[in-house]
Amino acid sequence: MQILVDADACPVKEEVYRVALRREVPVKVVSNMRLRVPEHSLVERVVVSDAFNAADDWIAEAADARTVVITGDILLADRCLKAGATVIGHNGKPFTGASIGSAIATRAIMADLRAGGDVVGGPAPFAKADRSRFLQALDEALVRLERR
Repeated sequence: MQILVDADACPVKEEVYRVALRREVPVKVVSNMRLRVPEHSLVERVVVSDAFNAADDWIAEAADARTVVITGDILLADRCLKAGATVIGHNGKPFTGASIGSAIATRAIMADLRAGGDVVGGPAPFAKADRSRFLQALDEALVRLERR
């Protein structure tokens, strides 16, 4: 088992470390710049090139059925789901085969609206409840993978 973190703009890295260390699951923190990570044998920093989608490509290639991917990127979530991974958003809501299609469609509609000059709101601000939901979702995902 492993946890892959799409580390750019990830607000729950500390929570990932806490759960991973408690459950003794390796974590790879993937970004295109050097980020501070805990000095621990289970936590690995992976720095990729600054090429467009380099971190996403690395994560998608490393993901499999024994992987939990943490990301807010809908298109990366789709790629990881296709590889068999469990994918959790920063707010604790899982991306699933049943939900990813509508998430991609909504993303495309919002992009079209922005391109047309419409002012549209972004996602809701990250809240304490999101952090709590994330911790629970990650713990549950790891339990499910352990049982397989």
